[in-house]
Amino acid sequence: MIAHSQVAVIGGGIGGLATALALAMQGASVCVYEQASAIAEVGAGLQVTPNGARVLNWLGLESTLSVKGLQAEAVVPTDGLSGRAVTRFDLSRQLPAYRFVARSALIDMLATACIKRGVQIVLNHRADDLPEADLVVGADGIRSITRGLLNGAGPARFTGQVAWRATISATSLPEARIWMLPRRHVVTYPLPGGRLNMVAVQERDDWAEEGWHHPDEPAQLREAFSDACGALQTLMMQVEAPRLWGLFQHPVARVWVTDRVALVGDAAHPTLPFLAQGANLALEDAAVLARFLSLHGIAAGLPRYQAARKPRVMRAIAAASANAVNYHLSGPRRTVAHLGLRTLGKVAPDAFIGRMDWLYGFDATS
Repeated sequence: MIAHSQVAVIGGGIGGLATALALAMQGASVCVYEQASAIAEVGAGLQVTPNGARVLNWLGLESTLSVKGLQAEAVVPTDGLSGRAVTRFDLSRQLPAYRFVARSALIDMLATACIKRGVQIVLNHRADDLPEADLVVGADGIRSITRGLLNGAGPARFTGQVAWRATISATSLPEARIWMLPRRHVVTYPLPGGRLNMVAVQERDDWAEEGWHHPDEPAQLREAFSDACGALQTLMMQVEAPRLWGLFQHPVARVWVTDRVALVGDAAHPTLPFLAQGANLALEDAAVLARFLSLHGIAAGLPRYQAARKPRVMRAIAAASANAVNYHLSGPRRTVAHLGLRTLGKVAPDAFIGRMDWLYGFDATS
């Protein structure tokens, strides 16, 4: 019931391109408006968890994803002071596979698939007003103009945390390693081509501007982790051009839809990067929106989309916020928490995956 409708998608990131492709597959005529001069991604890497991979498979990208991504074998919580692994949670049996992917590669495969489906992509176009179309999808990110048009200006709260992002040349096991230190943590995982993705987070009172584009001196990153173990400091010595940004908590949008407008991804529900779900939730949005509109049409499908998605994304956002606390423990609480993780890994090695089944086991395409 979305077939032959005119759809305008504002934003050519992961959420926008996935939504454009999903709607084009349902027979809609889709145009993507992107304010940048090229469809590209400034971020380094991301983790495509099984819930996101199901959507990419449904979009016909399974074979491309298997070539462009590395299959993850484990998550390894690690004491960032001593360098000792606290435990190891197996990911190798996840279906579909849990993968590490360069953001640019995922953007490229989505854009290529969109073009093959006849999606029109218009660059250098800033959509200050809603385009004329049967349906407008706001996929314009954390600073969404579309979100503001539906909800007005919303407050953003500084979390007291800043993050650095960088990639370095390094060989690594196909594992996501979480280096936990008091009031700080670092996540590292490999990317294709002999690269290692690094995101380092520090609690502090002063804040950096939101966004991923702000260069910082490598010395600032190294100073923040000067007491880390030798292995982590060795990795940080290779960082040449880190990007720094402040982490802000945005409320989930109160209004996601009107009679002809829908929000997806960060425009609707910005999340902190402590559960690796920003891109995966946007992929889920794309599939659920396309399915509901195909089944029920625009008028009836849009409110069903918001009702279906909002509780799930709020649970994911809460879980991400909780991780930020758990990674940064100090003193006796840190000792007890690490002992608990170590015991869990030995006594019930599959317990971690079981606890994450509500997230990883979800299928937005069915």
